[in-house]
Amino acid sequence: MRAPLSVIIPTRNAANIVGPALASLFEGVQGSLIRELIISDGESTDQIAKVADAAGANLVLSAPGRGRQLAAGAEAASGSWFLFLHADTQLEAGWSDAVRRHMDKGTGRAAHFRLKFRSTGPCAAWVAGWANFRSRAFQLPYGDQGLLISRSLYEEVGGYPDYPLMEDVAIAERLKGNLEGLSSHAFTSARRQEEIGWLASGASNLSILLKFKAGVSPDRLAAQYYRK
Repeated sequence: MRAPLSVIIPTRNAANIVGPALASLFEGVQGSLIRELIISDGESTDQIAKVADAAGANLVLSAPGRGRQLAAGAEAASGSWFLFLHADTQLEAGWSDAVRRHMDKGTGRAAHFRLKFRSTGPCAAWVAGWANFRSRAFQLPYGDQGLLISRSLYEEVGGYPDYPLMEDVAIAERLKGNLEGLSSHAFTSARRQEEIGWLASGASNLSILLKFKAGVSPDRLAAQYYRK
């Protein structure tokens, strides 16, 4: 039986940050869990093609936009399960056991990792704690927590929408009642939070979430987010 899991990572000029994410996936290859690695790139001008080749990944090219790139990666995937990860997300040792246990349960539900930041201090711990509470209480994980989902459920909910931002919230809302947490962590970069400040970053994220729920277009929200 072939390995079941297709790992899909969207990139845009991420060649210099994706290394830890790729390295953390090796245990899944060794354990015959990962079938293929797909890097879905949105018009990068860096050396991502060389990185993908060195990692043995399939490089999928699309117009930029994270939702669009995630959807393009899923379209190219052949596994019965998908694992979507951000380029700056590194999975902790033992993640493959947690993923396999979830898949073997046979519930058909999607799952996400617990969040930790690759940063120290009370702000990083507090924000990660809030994210994990939000995920449990409201079934609203963000993309930096990864998304493990069967092909059949992904297709049932319509996949990722073609959004430049908030694609993770949109698919989480479609999956309400079909999401649970994994007993493993995803370590993500705190680069943005440390650049603009934890408080400013949190306020910006909350503002964008509330505007999205109020019907503001993802294109307008992306313009607000990326100028920070």
